[in-house]
Amino acid sequence: MARPVAATHQFQVHDGTNPLVRRMREIIQGPGASDAWNKCWEGDITPWDLGQPTPAVTKLVQSNTLASHGRVLVPGCGGGHDVVEFSTPDRYVVGLDVSGTALKKAKELYSSAPNAEFFEFVKADFFNWVPTESFDIIFDYVFFCAVHPSLRSAWAKRMDYYLKPEGELITLMYLFVLVNISTSNFLAHANILAYIQIITLKPLGFVITSIEDNQVAVGPRKGIEKIARWKKTAN
Repeated sequence: MARPVAATHQFQVHDGTNPLVRRMREIIQGPGASDAWNKCWEGDITPWDLGQPTPAVTKLVQSNTLASHGRVLVPGCGGGHDVVEFSTPDRYVVGLDVSGTALKKAKELYSSAPNAEFFEFVKADFFNWVPTESFDIIFDYVFFCAVHPSLRSAWAKRMDYYLKPEGELITLMYLFVLVNISTSNFLAHANILAYIQIITLKPLGFVITSIEDNQVAVGPRKGIEKIARWKKTAN
């Protein structure tokens, strides 16, 4: 499992009084989503990054309810903490991100990790990347809500494309409004209904198997996160 890394601004993701959040809003409201996120990483303006694995991921790994072997995809992996936490000798994990700076930091942090041979980081666009193999598990956290609503249907189709039949999609849902939705790049309101309407569209055939409050949410995220698990039916 990943070892915690010191974070200088953890637990302040949606706090409008946080100057890092205000600066992040300014950056992502400009044109060019991939460049905007890279600028955030270049300037260390990453208030969403805990600097350690997401507690919900650690809980999932320890629960023994995940597929014990296979391939895992973590889109929008950022600093890579969750990628490393998921990985085991029997569970190979791919962390995907458009930000080269984020992945450079991830590699610097974890290239010497004891389980380094069981994960990799890939710089690519989620919407057009072509992997060599499909995945048994996909974990989405603060990724769906970073996608413009006009791309949510495409998001669901890519999830369907990447996931094997009978595979599992795990969505840790961050349910809040961060910035004005009239802007071109933003973290948009993402309520439970939005996920259900998008991901259960036929013919994708995703079925929700569980949804519950994230009991290990941190700081101001408490009470506004739910974790849902979806099964992809064979189609």
